[in-house]
Parts: sequence; structure tokens; C-alpha cells
Amino acid sequence: MAHCRSKLLFFVYLSLLLISNAAKSYYDILQVPKGASDDQIKRSYRKLALKYHPDKNPGNEEANKKFAEINNAYEVLSDSEKRSVYDRYGEEGLKQHAAGGGRGGGMDIQDIFKSFFGGGGGDQHEEEKVAKGDDVIVDLDASLEDLYMGGSLKVWREKNILKPAPGKRRCNCRNEVYHRQIGPGMYQQMSEQVCEQCPNVKYEREGNFVTVDIEKGMQDGQEVVFYEEGEPIIDGEPGDLKFRIRTAPHERFRREGDHLHTTINITLVQALTGFEKAITHLDEHLVDIGSKKITNPKKVRKFKGEGMPLHYSNKKGDLYVTFEVLFPTTLTEDQKTQIQAVLEPNSHHKLESSNYDYKEEL
Repeated sequence: MAHCRSKLLFFVYLSLLLISNAAKSYYDILQVPKGASDDQIKRSYRKLALKYHPDKNPGNEEANKKFAEINNAYEVLSDSEKRSVYDRYGEEGLKQHAAGGGRGGGMDIQDIFKSFFGGGGGDQHEEEKVAKGDDVIVDLDASLEDLYMGGSLKVWREKNILKPAPGKRRCNCRNEVYHRQIGPGMYQQMSEQVCEQCPNVKYEREGNFVTVDIEKGMQDGQEVVFYEEGEPIIDGEPGDLKFRIRTAPHERFRREGDHLHTTINITLVQALTGFEKAITHLDEHLVDIGSKKITNPKKVRKFKGEGMPLHYSNKKGDLYVTFEVLFPTTLTEDQKTQIQAVLEPNSHHKLESSNYDYKEEL
């Protein structure tokens, strides 16, 4: 009876481990199949670690969390012993394995990254360099509306694609070292290039639409990267496709960093007596720019929080409005007399004693 109960508890425990493993698979995190080779795991880790590295995603907590998950998954799947335990018993099995004296304890996230990309690990073998195709960099003009609210652009892209071709080709060439005896007790070290025979390939040109997501607040020069979508290379990894963001000119607003600038024309009467006015912002909301005071020509007013959103932030820059005063082109003699009567009620007195004090705005 006790033996049956022990077997039942074991199977319940094993089921829980398998459910736990399915809920959060390290293979899913690294975007590789369960039977992935060590090389596939390394390549996927390199791509994802570079994409979600904190230096490339400042202030993005989601990217930082993803980066930690990627490193944790790679620490397990790159170790044959840990991977074997994980495949059989899941994460709980790894904990039991570490507690039982297996290779555990875990590496620091930055240690994993440095050991893979350089700068760490004295006894580790140098990572074999994989040939990589050329990166393709495209300057992409994004509308101010998309950069303010977020949006997407569809871009037609043509590139070379590797296709099967008749025949065989030399591949995976490497230098092999051997020793040849040249006399009694005398050997000479020799090397020769050894290649394999692989199916032949050829380049064909194909095109497709690529959807580029424009995030709110992106700055000029920021890049949207499509990994391994650049130029292919035989027996290597494709380069990356990078869209470099540029702010397209706008008919009403001008962008400077996180701030917006615009110019508004008002009449001389409005400048002197005040006015009610609102401007339509990039997302169609209205900004009240009216004034009850005298507005001098070229006056600049700041409207706090009405500028561009900051990338990965809820804050916004400011909106600066420059007022241009439109003067009449002609005046009749009667109009001149009326204006003088209003602005200079006692023209015989000196300007200092008038009811108006004119000051030049610096």
C-alpha cells in the first residue's frame, strides 16, 4: 500500500513538473524548437540578447524583463547537463538538481552576455565567428502624426533569396592539421583544406511588404531592426534590415527634439485688444492659445506638456507658439486721425506723460 502511494505521489509530482515546464518553456523564450542544436540555440540567443539588451532599450521595463528571461533560458539550454534535467523534469527539476549538488548556482546575467559577446570567461573557448551578410539601412520618413500617436508604415522591400540549384558545391571548408613522417623519429606538421559537398544554391530576387511599427516619441536616427532580413550570404547568417527614422516635414508644426513649434498670424486689432483662438493638435485635440493682453510681434508663448511624447515615457515636451502680427497695408487719412486720437489722446504732451507706455520687447 505504501509502495502504491509512493508511486502515485511520484506521478503527481512529475505531472506538476511537466505542466510547469509547458507553461513557461525556455525553448519558447529563445524561439527555438525543443530539438534545436547548440548552434541554433546560440544564434537565437545572440539575436534576442542584442535586441532586448537594456542599453538598446533605456527605461523599458518590459525589455529588461525579457532580457533576463532570455539569459536565464540560455544558461540552462547551453549546458548539456542542465538541459537534460530540464527536458525531463522542468524548472522544479532544475532546482532539485542544483540542491542535490549538480552544476547550479547560476551565472550573473551580465556574465552570460559578456562571455558570449566578449569581455569575460578566461577558460572559455572563443566563440566561432559566423559569416554574416550585409546590413541594409533604409531612411524612413515618418509623419509627425505617427510619431505623436504611434502608427505603422508598409514598405515594399526587395532582396536576394537563396534557392536550390542543380549540382553540388564545396562547403564547410576547414584546414585540417596532420603530421607526416619525413625520417626516423622526424615528423613534419602539415595542413590542408578539407571541404564537404553540399547541394548547390543560387540567388533569386523577391519582394514583399514589410510593416514598420512607429512608436510614440521616436527620435530622428532611431532604428527599427528586422533581424536576419538583410542581405543573405551562403553558409552564413543574413544581415539585418534597419529602418532609420526621420521626421517628415509638416505643414503646421516643426519638431525640435521633444518640443513642437508653430507660428500663428493675428491681426493688429487682435494684438492690441486680445483674442480668442484655438489650434488643432496632431491628434485633433484643441489647444487654447487666446489672450486678453497685448501681444507684441514675434512674441513666443510656451504651452507646457503640449509637445511630443517622450519615447517610453508618459511625459511630453512643450509647444512653442510664435505670434506674427499682420499690419494693414494702407490707411485712409480719416483712419489715421482716428488711430492717433485713440493712441495719442494728447499729442501736444511729451510721450513720457501719455497714458501708454511703449517698451521694446527684447
